[in-house]
Amino acid sequence: MTISFAELNSWIGMFLWPLFRIGAMFTVAPVTGARSVPTRVRLILALAVTLVIAPTLPTHPPVAWFGYEWFMIIAQQILIGVVMGFALQLVFAVVIMGGLIVAMQMGLGFAQMVDQLNGAQVPVVSQLYLMMTTLLFLGMDGHLLMVKILADSFIVLPIGAEGLDRDSFRLLADWGAQLYAMGLWIALPSLASLLVLNFSFGIMARSAPQLNIFAVGFPITMVAGYLVIMFTLPGTAEQFDDILLQGVQLIRAVIGDQILG
Repeated sequence: MTISFAELNSWIGMFLWPLFRIGAMFTVAPVTGARSVPTRVRLILALAVTLVIAPTLPTHPPVAWFGYEWFMIIAQQILIGVVMGFALQLVFAVVIMGGLIVAMQMGLGFAQMVDQLNGAQVPVVSQLYLMMTTLLFLGMDGHLLMVKILADSFIVLPIGAEGLDRDSFRLLADWGAQLYAMGLWIALPSLASLLVLNFSFGIMARSAPQLNIFAVGFPITMVAGYLVIMFTLPGTAEQFDDILLQGVQLIRAVIGDQILG
C-alpha cells in the first residue's frame, strides 16, 4: 500500500488545523487554562478532543506547506480559539469584580490570595465567589458544553484563511465594557446592606463624638459582611448561573452561531 504526498498532506492538515483551534481555546479558557493544570495534561486533552472532532469535519483542499495560506489558516485557528476562551474568561472576570466590590465594603480589600486560575492576586471574597463559579461551571456540564461549542464552531467557521470579522471583536469589547455593571449586580445585596451599616456608624459618630468609630466599626463591619455573604450566597449562586449562560450566548454570538442553539 502506497500513500501519496497529497494524501499524507490531507491527513496531517485534517488533524493539525483543528488542534490549533482546540489547543488555543483550552489554553486560554478557565479551568483548563489554569496555571495549576500541567501543560502536558492540557496537551493530552486537546489531542483527545481533536481525535474525536477531526474525523467529522469536511475535507479541506490541500495547501502548500509553509506557504502564505498555510500560515494564515494556522493564525486564524489560533485566533478563533483564543477569542472563544477569552469570552469565557470575561464571565469569571465579572465574578472577580463582584467579589472585589464586596471586599472593599467589608474592609477586606487588603486581604488577598493567589488565584489558581490565572496566578494573579485577588481578594479573598473574589476567591470564594470564583470557587463557587468554577463548581457551578463543572456542575452544569460547562466543560462538556465548551467541547460542543468547539465542535459547532467548525460548522459555523470552517477551517480556512478567513475567520472572525470585526463584529465579533466589537461584541467582546461591548461585553467587556459591562464588566463593572455586572459585577455591581452581583455585589448589590451585600453592598446595600453594608452601606446601611456604614450609615448607622455615621449617625453614631455624630451622636457620640468621643466614640472611636474606627475601632468599633471595623470589626462590626467585617462580621456583618460575613453574615451578609452567608445569607445572600444562595441568590448569588443563581446570579452566577445566569452570567454563565450569558457567557455561553456571548461565545455563540462571537463565532456567529445563530442556527445551532
